[in-house]
Amino acid sequence: MNALHTMDPVAIDPMKFRRALGNFATGVTIMTAQNEQGEKVGVTANSFNSVSLDPALILWSIDKNSSSFHVFEQATHFAVNILSGSQIDLSNKFSRRNIDKYEGTSYRQGAGLAPLLDHCSAVFECERHQIIEGGDHWIIIGKVINFHDEGRSPLVYHQGAYSGVTPHPLLQVKAATTEVEDVGEMHQGHLHSNVCYLMSRAFKFYQNDYIPKQLVTGFRTSEARLLLVLGSGTASSKADLPRDIAMPMHEVEQSAAILEKDGLLVESEGFFKLTEKGKKTAHYLFDIADSHQNEVFEKYPENEKDIFIKILKDIAGIM
Repeated sequence: MNALHTMDPVAIDPMKFRRALGNFATGVTIMTAQNEQGEKVGVTANSFNSVSLDPALILWSIDKNSSSFHVFEQATHFAVNILSGSQIDLSNKFSRRNIDKYEGTSYRQGAGLAPLLDHCSAVFECERHQIIEGGDHWIIIGKVINFHDEGRSPLVYHQGAYSGVTPHPLLQVKAATTEVEDVGEMHQGHLHSNVCYLMSRAFKFYQNDYIPKQLVTGFRTSEARLLLVLGSGTASSKADLPRDIAMPMHEVEQSAAILEKDGLLVESEGFFKLTEKGKKTAHYLFDIADSHQNEVFEKYPENEKDIFIKILKDIAGIM
């Protein structure tokens, strides 16, 4: 008989594994709880998922090394706060360590003392149902006893960077019909003169062609953003990077670790600095960005392009 041969398991690189997982777009949540001693905790997480409709069960996971776990373990209840698109700062705040995350945070108290954050897309109040060991994480299953659906557009997380929800460009926007003729005439074309709608749609179309060109370099979105921001010198310190790159500090640090491993940057005294190799790479990324921008604006006079950029800077609050 032929011996049965089994393939040796491939060693998984944790950093590359996490990077690959980042291709799965998720929402962003803040998990909150409070124990009987009054200790309040909150952690930013994108591991949230549904488990069952009947009974209503959800789950999420927390690192075994997290200093917040003991409160989630002790608390009878916890809350899942699904963040809205306007809550990037709150997400960054709750992803930081060694700060009072509730100072200046607007919330109310829910079941089992769990803090319910204001202005979210939705909030689920959960009774702690089960805690299961899952490798280097604890999987926490909650039984939903109440929920609040605010309907706000959610914050999205993809490739280590924040994003938002917009209609897919392949979907054609069809004008709604109405039986009232004068109302139809009054609003005809109104959407196509709405600045918010136009900016959102223009940004999506602009990225459709630009992002694939950037991804060809082998860098994911968060790494490319970090290189571009460091290359432009717009962030004065490491603490400014989450704001300028639109991603949480832990993702900044993870992206920096990947780039440092590739010899593209070094960290010193709270600052990231590009190496010569990093500067050349950033220059290459700028060339891709500039080339795409020139393609988009080639049919417009230079003065119109300058006016457009000035308007965008004014709206963005950039001096």
